[in-house]
Amino acid sequence: MKIFITICTAFLVMVSGSESFAQPQGLTKIKDNVYSYVDIRNAGPGSSFGANAGIVIGKDGILVVDTLLTAKEARRFLADIRKVSDKPVRYVVDTHYHLDHAFGNSELAKAGGIVISQAADRKNLELKGEPVLKNMSAFGLSEEDVRGTEIKLPELTFTDRMSVYMGGEKIDLIHVGPSHTEGSLLVYLPDRKLLFTGDILFTDFHPYMGEGDLAGWIKTLDFILSLDVDTIIPGHGPISGKKDINLMKEYLVIFDRKARELALKSDNPDIIATELKNALPARSQGDFLIPSNIREKYLQKTAPR
Repeated sequence: MKIFITICTAFLVMVSGSESFAQPQGLTKIKDNVYSYVDIRNAGPGSSFGANAGIVIGKDGILVVDTLLTAKEARRFLADIRKVSDKPVRYVVDTHYHLDHAFGNSELAKAGGIVISQAADRKNLELKGEPVLKNMSAFGLSEEDVRGTEIKLPELTFTDRMSVYMGGEKIDLIHVGPSHTEGSLLVYLPDRKLLFTGDILFTDFHPYMGEGDLAGWIKTLDFILSLDVDTIIPGHGPISGKKDINLMKEYLVIFDRKARELALKSDNPDIIATELKNALPARSQGDFLIPSNIREKYLQKTAPR
């Protein structure tokens, strides 16, 4: 529950400190048969805290990548899907188990989708999903916002790799190792040279690192650099490319080195965050996550990498 409390604190800061949130926007056409939410500004509960979610349209159905924050948000997503395609939803892929990416699962499953995730994050959702759902008010959501939201566990899991075929469209699901979460995965369309990263990549947005495995995260980013890909959809932020992967690597390395140095001098996460922000590559959103990351990863007796 420690991670849950940290995330709650971070989101409470954001919710209380934001004067206005982005209004829900429609899906953006990314490439041919791929659509996604991207680059949501001043994100809040009404836009799943800026989480990107998208679809791949095959000849005989749709694969959904992530399902947003609540049943209400997932229904909005479904309505936007129907504006671009009337094909049936066949598969739903959770890039990871965090609430803003997976708590809309039940609505997409009701629409016909088989939910898929990496095995470790199915276990994480099973263990942590219900406690988080019962405390959604800590994230600034009302009872009405959460009404109808249910934890829907994935029906299919894999360990390293899995491929989904939809009418000739090949979609590779790849888990390199622990990174943002234990089971964070990549959704790769090799024929389109396109990649959904989930929260393995944050672009122009400070990342949540509280339960991240930084060595594994960097290894995963290096793997992405080896792929034949020219269009990358991050978990939060605008359409990206390999330069953003390199910037993410740089960010993680600088954050880790500087946070360890500063944590030896102070145990106040806000003081550390102020100095650390000056050392970090500039990002326009998500400042509230810096002290949370420090508190979670660097102010414990042993700071894991």
